[in-house]
Amino acid sequence: MGVLGEAATQALIPIASLIGIGFALLQWYVVSKIKVFSYSEDYASYADEQLMQKQNGEEDEEEEEGVDGGVAAAKCGEIQNAISVGAQSFLFTQYKYLGAFTLTFSLVIFLFLGSVKRFSTKSEPCTYTRDKLCKPALANAVFSTMSFLLGALTSVLSGYLGMKIATFANARTTLEARKGVGSAFRTAFRSGAVMGFLLASNGLLVLYITINVFRLYYKDDWEGLFESITGYGLGGSSMALFGRVGGGIYTKAADVGADLVGKVERNIPEDDPRNPAVIADNVGDNVGDIAGMGSDLFGSYAESSCAALFVASISSFGTDHDLSAISYPLLISAMGIIVCLITTLFATNFSKIKNNTEIGPVLKRQILISTVLMTVGIAVVTFLALPASFTLFNFGSAKNVRNWHLFFCVSIGLWAGLVIGYTTEYYTSNAYSPVRDVADSCRTGAATNVIFGLALGYKSVIIPIFAIAVAIYVSFRLAAMYGIAIAALGMLSTIATGLSIDAYGPISDNAGGIAEMAGMSRKIRQRTDALDAAGNTTAAIGKGFAIGSAALVSLALFGAYVSRAGITAVDVLSPKVFVGLIVGAMLPYWFSAMTMKSVGSAALKMVEEVRRQFNTIPGLMEGRTKPDYANCVKISTDASLREMIPPGALVVVAPLIAGTIFGVETLAGLLAGSLVSGVQVAISASNSGGAWDNAKKYIEAGVSDHARSLGPKGSDAHKAAVIGDTIGDPLKDTSGPSLNILIKLMAVESLVFAPFFAAHGGWLF
Repeated sequence: MGVLGEAATQALIPIASLIGIGFALLQWYVVSKIKVFSYSEDYASYADEQLMQKQNGEEDEEEEEGVDGGVAAAKCGEIQNAISVGAQSFLFTQYKYLGAFTLTFSLVIFLFLGSVKRFSTKSEPCTYTRDKLCKPALANAVFSTMSFLLGALTSVLSGYLGMKIATFANARTTLEARKGVGSAFRTAFRSGAVMGFLLASNGLLVLYITINVFRLYYKDDWEGLFESITGYGLGGSSMALFGRVGGGIYTKAADVGADLVGKVERNIPEDDPRNPAVIADNVGDNVGDIAGMGSDLFGSYAESSCAALFVASISSFGTDHDLSAISYPLLISAMGIIVCLITTLFATNFSKIKNNTEIGPVLKRQILISTVLMTVGIAVVTFLALPASFTLFNFGSAKNVRNWHLFFCVSIGLWAGLVIGYTTEYYTSNAYSPVRDVADSCRTGAATNVIFGLALGYKSVIIPIFAIAVAIYVSFRLAAMYGIAIAALGMLSTIATGLSIDAYGPISDNAGGIAEMAGMSRKIRQRTDALDAAGNTTAAIGKGFAIGSAALVSLALFGAYVSRAGITAVDVLSPKVFVGLIVGAMLPYWFSAMTMKSVGSAALKMVEEVRRQFNTIPGLMEGRTKPDYANCVKISTDASLREMIPPGALVVVAPLIAGTIFGVETLAGLLAGSLVSGVQVAISASNSGGAWDNAKKYIEAGVSDHARSLGPKGSDAHKAAVIGDTIGDPLKDTSGPSLNILIKLMAVESLVFAPFFAAHGGWLF
């Protein structure tokens, strides 16, 4: 047993969670102190206050160039309100659909798992310690269903809270940009931190409470307890899939429609209030990149924790009933919250941003600081919580492991995440040559831009795959499948920081859109553009982390599935395994085809609607009349809710069909094929899309002689860049990010249903 006793372990995990929640609420309180006016009567009091400040010499806001500050503030409030109402309306409608799916699928879980032993209420011999009796199969069905519902609820809550803080903070970031880029950055980053810390802390706290409540029934049957806990990860990923796909279709339908008609055909700015799709586009940033991304990373965290806990429960940790050792994955996450809290202070309190060029380096340092501090934190947790040596389950045999082996497993996952993050930044930031080469290719038109962007995406896969491969090899050699599970957890241990810089991106993007629509000065729009450009890169880094962690999580879940299904070896030369392998490798392409076509269909309707409004509403182009924003919001909402069902059904149904009809070995092949293929497609799609986006922004910003030679906005090179960006939008925000959920969800679903497949699967083989 480790130095850390059971009582200390039981106290530290909830304390760290509550500290994280308290820190998130503190950041929210600081942001809420910034005033936003939505009503004309507020403007009178605002104007009086400004006059008094000027008379007293207290005015600290820069004068607007031809725009009254109070009018701009009131406009910001109105736009923020429209975005918030649109995002909330979409999510509530989506959650009604997801509520029906959740109840139906929870019934499927109960019936499938309950039928393994014909709904028997008798205790059964344990799977891994045959001389001991475990709780009946019916209990596993009931508790797996309950944990699935809890995971789904926590995932939905994570996405919703993220959306609320993002729509609360966007206009406040715009208003703070009047004081300087530093104030605007701190507001956007603090708001991102609210989401990051709430998600990490809530996920850990709910999982901790669930385990302790389930223990009241399971008592010393840890094998049954942690088998049922795997449903928590399934619930999280199920909601994440539909959130990512639905939100991705919504945001990209609006974005593509707004860009193609507004920027290419009408030659008006990206967030011009005359563009009918502009509100839908800003709503989409919140429902796709905030709510969807929050649910996605919560799913990764839940699944890696569940995989590690399950493998630990069938090892000596479980048989010795060493709670501090079995809680090791939760202690890593708890330490991660404390480390990320310290890291956040470096961005908000210890450094002052004075000009636009400092934003990117500060965000990049967040990842490096959290990784260095977390390495120390992992060492502390490892040597306090774990005994000096122990045995781990290794496909039927026992593997002797030392505690420092696990330190290396978690650390290599953590540092592999850093490598993936920095590689992603290199290939998607316009500060480096790959994106500048893509921008330069726009000189000869859209075709060469697309060719260069695709080549960049394919090339960007190389280093992340080597990083993942090294992490897998080292962690498996040191600690078998448990090593891979905690390496995935290591990559996600700094999830609060990762989410903070990820959520910062859409908040800054919205802030820039609001500045444009409110008619604010060019100086302020330059500041919000600088925030947005850095946010694009951090969003790409966040997607890189999500995909890398998904690869490790899926492999850990695959190992747990193989153990639970009673498979001793997966032989790729066996026809039934190879059939599963090749079909599994095809599934990411099928899924991507469905999501890309969905975006295309929805964008087609959006383009037609935007064109119709420009052609039929008198005075719209001159700015004398307001467009019908609501109709564009409705088109995006209807299309995304309708189109998210087929790709979601493909992912949910594929493992059930494979396991039930073809058996556990074919399903093992299916999981391996989808993992190997899905990771490559996801990385290349996300990075191609990110590169095209930043190539366009590089031309628009015109900060170098090279960029100015390609511009200005409206030039042929710029139009070619906009077309590339439009192609990349569904790749980086719909198909790419959704693929990591595909490989995770199929793996965790197979793990949950493994007892049914082992008992009743393989009708055909």
